Amino acid sequence: MRNIFKDLKRTDHKRHLGGIDFFKYIGPGLLVTVGFIDPGNWASNFAAGSEFGYTLLWVVTLSTVMLIVLQHNVAHLGIVTGLCLSEAATKYTPKWISRPILGTAVLASISTSLAEILGGAIALQMLFDIPIIWGSILTTFFVAIMLFTNSYKKIERSIIAFVSVIGLSFIYELFLVEIDWPLAVQGWVTPSFPKGSMLIIMSVLGAVVMPHNLFLHSEVIQSHEYNKKDDASIKKVLKYELFDTLFSMVVGWAINSAMILLAAATFFKHHVQVEELQQAKSLLEPLLGSHAAMVFALALLMAGISSTITSGMAAGSIFSGIFGESYNIKDSHSQLGVLISLGLALLLIFFIGDPFKGLLISQMVLSIQLPFTVFLQVGLTSSPRVMGNYVNSKWSTFVLYGIAAIVTVLNLMLLFS
Repeated sequence: MRNIFKDLKRTDHKRHLGGIDFFKYIGPGLLVTVGFIDPGNWASNFAAGSEFGYTLLWVVTLSTVMLIVLQHNVAHLGIVTGLCLSEAATKYTPKWISRPILGTAVLASISTSLAEILGGAIALQMLFDIPIIWGSILTTFFVAIMLFTNSYKKIERSIIAFVSVIGLSFIYELFLVEIDWPLAVQGWVTPSFPKGSMLIIMSVLGAVVMPHNLFLHSEVIQSHEYNKKDDASIKKVLKYELFDTLFSMVVGWAINSAMILLAAATFFKHHVQVEELQQAKSLLEPLLGSHAAMVFALALLMAGISSTITSGMAAGSIFSGIFGESYNIKDSHSQLGVLISLGLALLLIFFIGDPFKGLLISQMVLSIQLPFTVFLQVGLTSSPRVMGNYVNSKWSTFVLYGIAAIVTVLNLMLLFS
């Protein structure tokens, strides 16, 4: 009887440790989540909600489902091969294929950084009346210090804190408005293409499914230095990674949806089209009170800083991968990639007349580059030479190529529109 009791205690202890183990794997997914609750998303979501109400919520649902599949697949690549997407492309594909795709991915990361820096600058203008140019310089300088002086673990903890602030901010603001939930549920599951909505649909899609996040996830998943000595260990890591990805992507879906809900319940309801994020804050104040407007600006600042950090890391990963190296901020190639992304993005901001339109266009650029990255990723994860026993199943390959086709068709629709 005593032995049975000991066995039960041992089993309970293992279950307890298993629960704790889950939290050890949380982190990489949340870093990716920051990438699609960035200021570019804010611009796209508030434009969608203020102009079309609840009707474009389906784009967030569709893009989040696609994102879960793509992010899990690219994390799978990183876990099994020990290579990020950029390294794997350099190692396993001819240069005439890898170099143009990785080159455009670097350009996409510059476009991403531009949106993130602009968002931080707009938030600083809202909070402290700092001009956009000076706010952009301050945001870039602060992010550069974070990237060049902090370890990955410290950055990861900071990002999780930032995501928490953003999420809590929108929960607070949703309690202040009256949401038409039946209409919202219909919007989440019913595809609709209102006249003149194609640019915003593509902006929302590009703002959620982002090329640089695919590169980033395959890189940061390895930073936890998981034990992958045998098949059992690899399968365990893949299982926990899926939980991390699902949890993180659902958090992102909820926050992006909350932005559209907030815009639909305030601006669309009062027939006001949001054309700049500063306008959103000033319009929120009389509708919801000064506290809501300040919470909005603070959350935007958190989003701008954290997403600029992740876009800089992604650029460093892509650029170093071209030379067959993993991301390491102490390495010259990683440093150069970070500086190219942040530096050129800051330079472009000096020539942007309309920051809000700049945010929207930057997201459209991402959606145009995305099919190339997705086709590259699926080609690698469907190759037995790259993945060995963990190669995509025929069904997974079909779904992944289907997602790539959907993104491509949406881009063609944008061009024809």
